[in-house]
Amino acid sequence: MSRIELLALEGLPEVSEGDDLAAQLTAASGGKLKADDLLVIAHKVVSKAEGSVVDLVDVEPSTRALEIAARQQRDPRQVEVILSQSAELLREEGHLLICRTHHGLICANAGVDASNSGADGRLVLLPRDPDASARQLRAALPGHPAVLITDSFGRAWRLGQVDVAIGLAGLAPLDDWRGRSDSEGRRLSATLLAVADQAAAAADLVRSKSGSTPAVIVRGLERFISADDGPGAAAILRPASDDLFL
Repeated sequence: MSRIELLALEGLPEVSEGDDLAAQLTAASGGKLKADDLLVIAHKVVSKAEGSVVDLVDVEPSTRALEIAARQQRDPRQVEVILSQSAELLREEGHLLICRTHHGLICANAGVDASNSGADGRLVLLPRDPDASARQLRAALPGHPAVLITDSFGRAWRLGQVDVAIGLAGLAPLDDWRGRSDSEGRRLSATLLAVADQAAAAADLVRSKSGSTPAVIVRGLERFISADDGPGAAAILRPASDDLFL
């Protein structure tokens, strides 16, 4: 019988720039991390530890930010931060900006968020290199479990947000069934399972957006975990040349 287990880590303190996040996660886990575990971490604690935060008082909006903010009736300083994190602004609608980040992620407001930021007037950015952050955390954690860093993304044509993988080390991001057969012997030609995103979404089910549970241990995914760090979450990004909707 196949089974996965999800264990939310309680009691992680508020994270600040320069904190030893690996040590805090180890303490919160009670030393129970195993080599074949997957540790799923909300990106905000990683961003805070790395200093990927911006205080609006330090932001001077550009002319473009002022123009967009006037149309959207929002703080131009926040728009400026979003633009600074964007390689391309794809769509402007209502109070929303759909952006391609410098990482290649397509998401609302370039991942810039004020919730759970730790202070009024502060914005949390995505980690500068989420895959590198995952590799560094994995190397620093006892047992070197696989590490997955998440963010909440909306989905075209569907309501609601789902956590997805933006940084990854030690877990196969995809399970390619193309060329294999289904249960009735039919050859599969398009089945490419998003293992990392599925794990990210599952982990989010056991933590609270209003609570201090940014990390979850996932057990039962041993077949997807490897000793090497692997290609990271960057391997999940669809090439722009294959995108039918841009």
